[in-house]
Amino acid sequence: MFIQTEVTPNPATLKFLPGRVVVERGTEEFSSMADAEARSPLAARLMAIPEISSVFFGYDFVTVTKSTAEWQHLKPAILANLMEHFMAGEPVMAPAGASTVSDGDEFFEAGDENTVATIKELLETRVRPAVAQDGGDITFRGFKDGTVYLNMRGACSGCPSSTATLKHGIQNLLRHFVPEVQSVEAVEAA
Repeated sequence: MFIQTEVTPNPATLKFLPGRVVVERGTEEFSSMADAEARSPLAARLMAIPEISSVFFGYDFVTVTKSTAEWQHLKPAILANLMEHFMAGEPVMAPAGASTVSDGDEFFEAGDENTVATIKELLETRVRPAVAQDGGDITFRGFKDGTVYLNMRGACSGCPSSTATLKHGIQNLLRHFVPEVQSVEAVEAA
């Protein structure tokens, strides 16, 4: 098994490509050992490595965020754990481990359904694929008074260039196609 690695715009995050599907649908994020142990054997295994602060799963990648250690010291342990896990055929998610991405915590005014649908379509077709290339994800959280609220996950969370991505990339795109959009803001997950 050969696992590729890619740098991301976030220097604290590395993207690992195991050459197979990691999660079939959606994305999964783990920022504590308790959450990882409850939902994913693979995330728990990676979070057990000292200095790992979060783990994020996309369709065919895993991003790992470190705290202070150097990648040269962490990368061999991460690669070994990924390889052992996949070679053993163990499940990535626990049987009851449901996706953390849900529409239940979205907010917008009645009457804005068409605007929100257009925003979501643009995010799904133009933004999320590009962000996934960098090992992250951006999900819609709400729309109110001309402001779109997005949750940045994986490599995007805490990335030094995330503000530029939001303001110069996503905001400009949405304002171009959706005149009702005035600004874009990042929010923490519910």
